[in-house]
Amino acid sequence: MAHVGTLSPFVLSQLKERKIIFLLFCVAAIHVFIFSAAFPFFTNIDEPIHFDLVVKYSHGHVPRKLEAVSPESSIYLSLYSSLAYLGTPDGFTDQKLPSPPWTQSVEKMQHDLALNSAAWQTQQNYEVSQPPLYYALAGLWWHIGKWCGFEGGRLLYWLRFLNILMAGALVWIGYAAAKLIFPGHLFLRMAVPTLLAFLPQSAFYSIENDILSPLCFGLLLVCTYNWMSADVPSVRLGFLTGLVFAATFLTKLTNLPLLIVTGGFIFFKMWHLHKSETLRISYPALAAFSLSAGLPIASWLAWCKYNFGDFSGSELKIEHFGWINKPYSEWWHHPIFMPGGLWTFLSGLMSTFWQGEFWWHNKPMALPTVDMIYTITSICFVVMALIALFSKKNTESKLQHEALLLVFCSFVAMIVFFGFLSIIYDFNGCPNPSREHPYFTSGRLILGALIPFLLVFVFGLDRTLGRFGNVMKFSVLGGIIFFMLTSEIIIDWPAFSNEFNWFHL
Repeated sequence: MAHVGTLSPFVLSQLKERKIIFLLFCVAAIHVFIFSAAFPFFTNIDEPIHFDLVVKYSHGHVPRKLEAVSPESSIYLSLYSSLAYLGTPDGFTDQKLPSPPWTQSVEKMQHDLALNSAAWQTQQNYEVSQPPLYYALAGLWWHIGKWCGFEGGRLLYWLRFLNILMAGALVWIGYAAAKLIFPGHLFLRMAVPTLLAFLPQSAFYSIENDILSPLCFGLLLVCTYNWMSADVPSVRLGFLTGLVFAATFLTKLTNLPLLIVTGGFIFFKMWHLHKSETLRISYPALAAFSLSAGLPIASWLAWCKYNFGDFSGSELKIEHFGWINKPYSEWWHHPIFMPGGLWTFLSGLMSTFWQGEFWWHNKPMALPTVDMIYTITSICFVVMALIALFSKKNTESKLQHEALLLVFCSFVAMIVFFGFLSIIYDFNGCPNPSREHPYFTSGRLILGALIPFLLVFVFGLDRTLGRFGNVMKFSVLGGIIFFMLTSEIIIDWPAFSNEFNWFHL
């Protein structure tokens, strides 16, 4: 048995880092638990629709067409929906939102339940063609909650608390990615998981499939780095990379730009092997990757084509919202090509990327000053990272340089993709995006690029503070965390007193 005194400083350092990461894991879990519990059901970010799809999957039912909300879902939606998100006290005679149904008389609760449940069952679930991975996992988690004896509102929160595990896992994955790319930089290794632990993104406080994207692509990022660094990729690495590649696709179709970028870097690696005449011995790894990625993806594409009429299944949702494809000649009239329009797009996307999109009393839960700080710091540090990346004085190794290019391209690809989507559609009568505000500025949709963005962000921050030591860098990081947590508490504080939340059940 080894004694502590015989351990090398490197091992001791590793043990200390792992303890810190475990602490950050716990912080992330507590953070998500508190805010998930504070927000009542059901949020304005399509949470009722995502919840209904989870319930359908929990019964092994994968929708084949546009379906109405199920009777089982409608009961939960009727009993536990708060009007705090889109309702205002001004709309009621006593200037107060309705109290929870369970605080009313049995007769009134049963009467309202019958009416509201019937109304919910007339609503169509327009997310039925979404990829299945999140809903299958959440459906299983829903069953586990039932087996544990949870019911009613506590079962609902049990489902939302699945995000606690995801937030904790994200800290570990972020640390693993940072450690691979920045093995010799303590600040860069620790800054990414620290920011993840305190991230004020409200998507983690809701039931929705966006929250699985950063985990899947974070794992794919780690696998791709190992693929790029290997002299000859192993069959095991090829198989794992393919599985995570497929998982990223089967989480959300909007992750497609990330997969294109990753696929391009893998192809570049294979081209390099071809030039070095070692491609032949890499065929088994390439075959394993192709099979483990291709079969699940092809199966879902075929399912969508057969049941929904197109390979992506997105036409159903486009038709539901009334979007119209604009002629090519009209694309270039979009305001995004003007400085003011580009700023509207980038600022809206970046502020909601950090904070989320919850509304409270029919107003966004946000502060203009906080939005501005997130937007400006994001743009500045990304630009600083880009300058450092192509500077003649950069000290990164070739592999590290390629890895930074990968994460940078991944983040930019997501922004370009949603800029492109903003241009090609006439949003007709859709409320968001709309003809008046024709921009996809929902930051949750690009959460797949969360770890790549933070890697670029902290790299830019490190280069900005290049003349200072770790003490100053960690002090600035502490200031950022203080700002994130303080602003989040101030913005989200009204939710904690809501009678519908977990603390009042």
